[in-house]
Amino acid sequence: MSGVLTLDDVRLGGKVVLYRVDVNSPLEPSSGAFLDDSRLRAIIPTLRTLQNSKVVMLGHQSRPGKIDFTNMEQHADRISRLMGKKVNFVPDICGEEAIQAINDLKVGEILFLDNIRMHDEENSMKKSSLEQTSQSEIVRKLSSVIDVYVTDAFAASHRNSPSLTGFFDSVPCIAGHLMSKEIHNLQIAVNDPPRPYIAILGGTKCDDSLRVAKNLIDKEIIDTIPVVGVVGNMMLWASGIDIGEVNKSFIRNALQDDFEDTWKMAKFLYDNHKEFFLLPSDIAVEVEGNRVAMNISELPTKYPIYDIGISTLQEIRPLMINAGCILWNGPASYFELPGFAFGTIEILNMCTESSAVTIVGGGHTSSLVSNRGVVNLVTHNSTGGGACLTKLSGGSMPVIESLTKSNDKFRSLLPSLELDS
Repeated sequence: MSGVLTLDDVRLGGKVVLYRVDVNSPLEPSSGAFLDDSRLRAIIPTLRTLQNSKVVMLGHQSRPGKIDFTNMEQHADRISRLMGKKVNFVPDICGEEAIQAINDLKVGEILFLDNIRMHDEENSMKKSSLEQTSQSEIVRKLSSVIDVYVTDAFAASHRNSPSLTGFFDSVPCIAGHLMSKEIHNLQIAVNDPPRPYIAILGGTKCDDSLRVAKNLIDKEIIDTIPVVGVVGNMMLWASGIDIGEVNKSFIRNALQDDFEDTWKMAKFLYDNHKEFFLLPSDIAVEVEGNRVAMNISELPTKYPIYDIGISTLQEIRPLMINAGCILWNGPASYFELPGFAFGTIEILNMCTESSAVTIVGGGHTSSLVSNRGVVNLVTHNSTGGGACLTKLSGGSMPVIESLTKSNDKFRSLLPSLELDS
């Protein structure tokens, strides 16, 4: 992969590898048990590639003040079971206990340091430059006892912190298998998609989804953007259709301080680029717990809009059958409610039945793909919600920037470091 070092570029046998992962996972509040371990499963291919190295894992779980802010012991235990080999938990990050444990590592062994967000620098340096993060205590201490840094923390790649971006100048920084796959597939979605290119944008994050739409339109690579879910509701509203006060209030409350800017963007996109958008032609509302179909011509409604309807799906289907590339980000419906999963499941089925390049863009949509066991039926199921949206909208990706800087510095030095493949 041009611009970034990957595991195919290096030999890491016998080397001490600091492996930054994002295994931040939903936990059951009372027991703390994993509700979804897909992020832990996603890093296993890289760990298997590193089986002849000395591996030091570093990651986070939630953030300070949250009920699910825990140490990484159970993450180490779960990875031990997935790998079939012991992963030792070390309740330290870069102090004497951690440094000693790293120095004592033998080839083939894996240890997992404690939650990196228990270190003040990781939380206080989010707005620092890459150069500033490289001077942090975390980087100075850990870089002194490692040979290389490998990252699969794609889900946090739109963020900046010492453990995510700070090692670029001290050791070669390498994209793991997961990171490489994310970069490769999302580059297709934003740079060179097979045409026709269809982007289905839904869910509740109207601001993020509309930034994605604008970026794809500005780059002149998109053919049609079906908008569904709350994004579809907002675009209906922006087109001049009264969707009812309950639905307008939901959008205002969901966006809060970002509402005015998002509303202006929705109006701009509809007024200037309406030819790209496919708006819902029918919907389903909830009336006393029941699904009630409604044509757009029947709006406004006093009931919440929770799904798209059959006519809308019939308009989307031929677009997907003929597509060369499909991007799907965000559910079409309040699919957790009985009776309102229909639109989302139908779009999922269209994606899995398509012969197009299919990219599912993180968050709830990706969880649905994983939970229904159809990951192998799409081209790419992203592990990063916010990171994926940031990449698709053309936003800043500090982790990828740090990988690029490290590549520029270290690629020519790999032979002298005895790291060349």
